[in-house]
Amino acid sequence: MYKNGVGCLPCRFCKYSKELMTDCLEKQIYNAIIHYTINLVGNWHKLTYKETVKMKWRPIISVLICLVVLGGISSSLLSTSQIGSSSAWRKRPLHPAADILKVVAAVNREFSDSWKNADLETATPASVLAVMRRASLALHGTVPSLEEIREFGPAAQMVETTVSENDLLDRYVQYLLADRRYADYVSERFARVFVGVDTGPFLVYRRRRFQLWLSDQLFINRRYDSLCRDLISSTGVWVSDPAVNFVTATITDDSQGRPDLPKLAGRTSRAFLGMRLDCLQCHDDALGTIDLSFDGMPREALQTDFHQFAAFYSQASISLGGVQDDFRHYSYTYLGDEEDSLISPKVPFQSDLTLPAGSRRGQLATWITARQNRAFSRTAVNRVWAIIFGKPLVYPVDDIPLMGPFPPGLELLATDFSDHDYDLKRLIQIITRLDVFRISSRATFDVTSQHEHAWAVFPLVRLRPEQVAGGIGQTARVRTINADVSYSVRQQQQQDILSFVKRYGDTGEDEFEDRGGTITQRLLMMNGNFVKDRTRSSEDLNTAARIATIAEDDEDAIEMTYLCVLTRLPSETELHHFLLALKDVSPDQREPILEDLFWTLINSTEFSWNH
Repeated sequence: MYKNGVGCLPCRFCKYSKELMTDCLEKQIYNAIIHYTINLVGNWHKLTYKETVKMKWRPIISVLICLVVLGGISSSLLSTSQIGSSSAWRKRPLHPAADILKVVAAVNREFSDSWKNADLETATPASVLAVMRRASLALHGTVPSLEEIREFGPAAQMVETTVSENDLLDRYVQYLLADRRYADYVSERFARVFVGVDTGPFLVYRRRRFQLWLSDQLFINRRYDSLCRDLISSTGVWVSDPAVNFVTATITDDSQGRPDLPKLAGRTSRAFLGMRLDCLQCHDDALGTIDLSFDGMPREALQTDFHQFAAFYSQASISLGGVQDDFRHYSYTYLGDEEDSLISPKVPFQSDLTLPAGSRRGQLATWITARQNRAFSRTAVNRVWAIIFGKPLVYPVDDIPLMGPFPPGLELLATDFSDHDYDLKRLIQIITRLDVFRISSRATFDVTSQHEHAWAVFPLVRLRPEQVAGGIGQTARVRTINADVSYSVRQQQQQDILSFVKRYGDTGEDEFEDRGGTITQRLLMMNGNFVKDRTRSSEDLNTAARIATIAEDDEDAIEMTYLCVLTRLPSETELHHFLLALKDVSPDQREPILEDLFWTLINSTEFSWNH
């Protein structure tokens, strides 16, 4: 429940019940039955003999029915059979396929040549632990657990990256992609660009239902082009056919049951084409900021380009049967005109691509995802790159020129993506094996904006709010918070993240905009209950308490603490400092010192940045 007692806190894990219930209905029934059963049994002794005879078997039958229903819901809620165990990665090939390595080598050469041509020094390879932390934050939204680090090898052997240790990182990425947390986290990142972050219209839009469906599609690694076609052209009800929420998310109170066409068209062009066509909604592009030139034929972007694009959605309507297509047309009053003009749908470029028969939305979906439409592949690559690195290859992420120039790697990755059935997991494997992903953020030379722009060092990026919350939650436990832990632990973790992000400040849809930290965020980290509860030694299963118990000696305790929080070993100076703090202290004093160490590391600048 929320603190004000109203509504059910959105819970990610109710998606694993046998039948997905909107707004956590099953858990509400579950709790109600518990309270009813306890109350009924608790008051049984108060009944007189006469009342008992009069009631006969009704209370017993009620209790039995409650227990049966409770058991059914419990098995549904607590089942992990549909979650996907993280151990599935062990059954997969650990070494990337030869064609993946070929693409990696080609992209590496393009970056290497660009550095050589610009006469730029480059940073050295990062430590294995640093790369593991980057990958975990990018794909799971949290830091690696101590259990995961120990699973993949002794930390002392993971300090420096060498060619022989690439196998370890390949195994780890396979593990991340096989875990359900990958689909859960990345689906939320994609949902932001597809439907935004607002709750939307109450009756005809279910954002959480949409995000859960999207997670399922990513988990089974559905073709990205097929997924996007569903978003644009699907029909049905927003609950049973979640893809239509892409359309219903734009319905407003004054739209008379129809989507907001300009908003929907703008979102489509940004999400799937990497273009800001919505900037043409009110006037022509007199400043030349929008590039619609194609095949060497430059032309001015016009207001008509946007509204002809929006006309593809003109027939989308919402009724009791859900989202359907009718025969309505789109009209708009252009700048300088006094009357509406009837507008026919037309794509803004590559109009030579054949549009199939069928609904207008179906035609648009086919055109956008056509293999010849390079903008679609480039946009997907740039979006995935941004999720992994924290910043896009082309900035802004939704403003990619049609005819270039393009940065190193973009065209090669886009071609491989379309040639291999728009396989997102393959794309992620390639990007996370590139030298630019495994390079250090530190350098022996002065790092300039030119180095950062050329990816000659790994970019320093402030963690997103949910990454900070996920990291804090994971550091508080030695064991990995995944599908193998109890339902209650996962539920509590999700509730804590939602509550923390609400106070910390969500990044919204423009998630790759550079934002500075705030005083409120620092105060929340230093004084907030979330951090306090996770570092307090009295907390059950708290990592500080566990480490104080299981560590072989003080040095081992300090090293485990650093691994849990910062995913690295302490430097000699750091180790020496805390060894002195723990020297000759009693067992009662040892645990509070480790608690203070946890709090200090979580509040360090290093913890809040990806590097």
